[in-house]
Amino acid sequence: GKAIYFITNEAENAVVALPIKSDGSLAAGRSTKTGGAGAVMIQAASGNPQLPDGLASQSSLTVVGNNIFAVNAGSNTVTMLAIDPRDPLCLTTVGQPIAVPGEFPNTVAASAKNNLVCVATTGAVAGVSCASFSHHGIGPMDKLRPFDIGQSTPPKGPLNTVSQTLFSGDETKLLTLVKGDPPNNKTGYISVFDVQHERRRPSTLATQGVRSSPNSTAVLFGTSRIPGRPHSFFATDASFGAAIIAVHRNGEATTSHNQTIDGQRATCWSTISTSTGSAFVTDVARDLIVEMDVNDASIIREYDLSANRDPGLIDLASGGNFVYALSPGNATTDAAITVLDVSDGKGAGKQTQRFSLAGFASSAGQGMA
Repeated sequence: GKAIYFITNEAENAVVALPIKSDGSLAAGRSTKTGGAGAVMIQAASGNPQLPDGLASQSSLTVVGNNIFAVNAGSNTVTMLAIDPRDPLCLTTVGQPIAVPGEFPNTVAASAKNNLVCVATTGAVAGVSCASFSHHGIGPMDKLRPFDIGQSTPPKGPLNTVSQTLFSGDETKLLTLVKGDPPNNKTGYISVFDVQHERRRPSTLATQGVRSSPNSTAVLFGTSRIPGRPHSFFATDASFGAAIIAVHRNGEATTSHNQTIDGQRATCWSTISTSTGSAFVTDVARDLIVEMDVNDASIIREYDLSANRDPGLIDLASGGNFVYALSPGNATTDAAITVLDVSDGKGAGKQTQRFSLAGFASSAGQGMA
């Protein structure tokens, strides 16, 4: 990788860019305002702000080619930024933030093959909408494909909210994950829409999708595409651990394997390392990274990082021989990124850095790309 990116999710939202040095470590970078506002969910149980996991999602920003797409949950917009190929820290907003026809956008997906960006919202007006993009910016978003989850704005979470939207490996389908609410007998699901093509017209997303609830899942959260298997996904489930999900040609999603992580509290985010060919997951309430097999979801190794004294880890990303995991911090601990060197192969990772984000982000930092 050349740089790590995340959003501050503050009232004046910004993308923070940190350079990755030749040894995989991070150094001080810079931030670029998105022109939109961040926002935080309400914790359903207490009525307090849902911190540190303010968006309860994966992919609150995504990188495609030399572009970043970032959500602004507080202003119901999405921002496109261009990355200077000569300097990965130099970001420039492309056009203006584009209004999303929903409330509280918390996850975004983009397809270079289709020049299509899709944003999911999880507030009182929930669903997914899409637009074409080019070097001029994002076009107008199309009509919302609604999810009737009965939420408020800001939503009361983290249960019964949208988790993530992402394209399949071949970019022919868009998946959007919605968490269930087991205490209230609400079942979560994956909504799958096909990408449509018409000659000499921009690609669009079908208006009708297929919803299914993969067996043995309840609170699906962060999902990663399994390399070489375009319709197979490694997904976390905050209620037990992780699962391998297959999306069939008809759009139905099923579970092929699942794995409980003993002692987990909320396993929510995932990434797959091309160096090890394995998945890594994090828990917002434990300073722990778990490495898992992408074929059967079995546990390869648990990396206990409690010596860092971080309250937990949220979004994470892999690049080259390294895995980068964000800790959003709290009132007493600074936000930080933990760097794991996985160059020695499966099960042999080692922490090489804890990079403090003091001065770059408050405890509300979200996303990782």
